[in-house]
Amino acid sequence: MFPARVLAGAPLALVTLALSGCSSLLCTDSTAERGEAGVRVQVENSHGQPLGVTAEVVDWRLEPHPQVPSEGDRVHFRYRFVGADERSGPAVDACAVDKERKALGCQTIYSSQAFGPDGPLTGDDWLAVEHPEQVAGVLFIPNDQSYDGRTCEADIKDGGGTHPPETPDRGEQL
Repeated sequence: MFPARVLAGAPLALVTLALSGCSSLLCTDSTAERGEAGVRVQVENSHGQPLGVTAEVVDWRLEPHPQVPSEGDRVHFRYRFVGADERSGPAVDACAVDKERKALGCQTIYSSQAFGPDGPLTGDDWLAVEHPEQVAGVLFIPNDQSYDGRTCEADIKDGGGTHPPETPDRGEQL
């Protein structure tokens, strides 16, 4: 008789555990598909929906960084965000690429840190690459990198969902 009561209560206990977030069966992580890189991109969230913000590489050139000129040429580029909030907005990966659009070096650029002589949400930054003579351009990747959220591994109860793609590795085709 006792085992029957235990068995009868087992489904209720499992449902309670699942609803409380204690079950790893409900927490799933996924990675968004990387959008098409370009000089001018419409920034999109982790679900591929446009945020109403454009990120644009205005220009770029090779030159020594003024603080470390002895390290040789780096990629100095200017950029602009249109439609972003000045205090908190999206971030995109900027990548120096060769003529075949292979990444030579990348870093994340935050619109909220863009302030320059050309007005709000404009700025400039530097990319260090191993072979600057191979740089054929600078591209932005449209996926918003500003909020990644918790993973299931870090927080099984509140984690999970779609996360932005990883920053491209050197040599990765864009």
